[in-house]
Amino acid sequence: MRGRAAALPPAGRPPAEALARLRLARTEGVGPQTWRRALARFGSAEAALAALPRYPAPRGGPPLRPPPEAEAAREWEALARLGGRFLFLGDPGYPPLLALAEDAPPVLAVLGDAAALAAPQVAVVGARNASAAGRRIAEELAEGLARAGVVVTSGLARGIDAAAHEGALRGGRTVAVVAGGLDQPYPPEHAALQARIAAAGAVVSEAPLGTAPQARHFPRRNRIVAGLALGVVVVEAALRSGSLITARLALEAGRELFAVPGSPLDPRCRGANDLIRQGAHLVETVEDILPHLPDAPRDGPLFRLAAPPPEAPQKPEEPGAVPPPPAPRPGEIDQVLDLIGHSPVAVDELARRCHLSASALQAILLELELQGRIESLPGARVARTGPARNEPMGSA
Repeated sequence: MRGRAAALPPAGRPPAEALARLRLARTEGVGPQTWRRALARFGSAEAALAALPRYPAPRGGPPLRPPPEAEAAREWEALARLGGRFLFLGDPGYPPLLALAEDAPPVLAVLGDAAALAAPQVAVVGARNASAAGRRIAEELAEGLARAGVVVTSGLARGIDAAAHEGALRGGRTVAVVAGGLDQPYPPEHAALQARIAAAGAVVSEAPLGTAPQARHFPRRNRIVAGLALGVVVVEAALRSGSLITARLALEAGRELFAVPGSPLDPRCRGANDLIRQGAHLVETVEDILPHLPDAPRDGPLFRLAAPPPEAPQKPEEPGAVPPPPAPRPGEIDQVLDLIGHSPVAVDELARRCHLSASALQAILLELELQGRIESLPGARVARTGPARNEPMGSA
């Protein structure tokens, strides 16, 4: 990743731009893709925050209001007191594989060794109500991977996740991705395990400190688990489970998928068995995993980005500084909007049809998104948000 680091070690006052990036990421209504486009469009988070008040409330909701600077500073200082730090998308230390995802978190809060996030990782996930046999094989696989120099990543949940972390701690390093704030260990009985992981690896969250994990947070946690790893190993998973969400996200990102077979009489094994039926690598020992790990992920939908991650802004007086693109013209905005319907359309398709530069198109999409007229969707797609207009849709 190119660009200057916006995050600092825990000690010291955060630079203004880093604090602005945190505030922009914590703004209700600004998601990962909007955050990217805002930095690309305005050149810095400080400039993006200054521009927000001119936009109407999206979809008739409350206006975009970033948290006060003092509130962001308190979060920064609270994380520092815990011994943690922030990593921003575009920082050299940001996990390189995760940065490739179109919905990569703009900011990660990290406890422990952030360098573990850049090392080769394999995720081990599975059932919370795991059997004794399932927990044992998860521990053995994780220990073997860790001894081979692979960082084992999981979600700190009960069952398979906890077993994977325990096994990895015996052999090397592990990363825990949590759904709530880093100061809210979940489940509560894993507080000591989280502390051990932070001492020997890293604990990561995109949620603000103080966030109690809720059901809606776990799919977002799962996308980070999948995004960090070269491959995902599933040990015991029902046909409808969060582990299969992680597996699907891994496949979409071009990662390797592994599954441990189980008894067809055990509902906890049906999801893993089905993955094998669909082509996942069958795993019995760590030797079934290591030979199949690539040096880099295969090309997948999440790697074909509409725009690269933002670079750290340059000061105007710096040699070679490139000013942000000019504000889009009304005619260009109408041209792009006419190509977007209520059915999702790929940003790549818009680029082919509108004949605008990539930077100009991204600026227009940001403008429309902040106005609440379009929304960003998975797979680098966009769609209109309001009722259809009685206007021709051009060549869309």
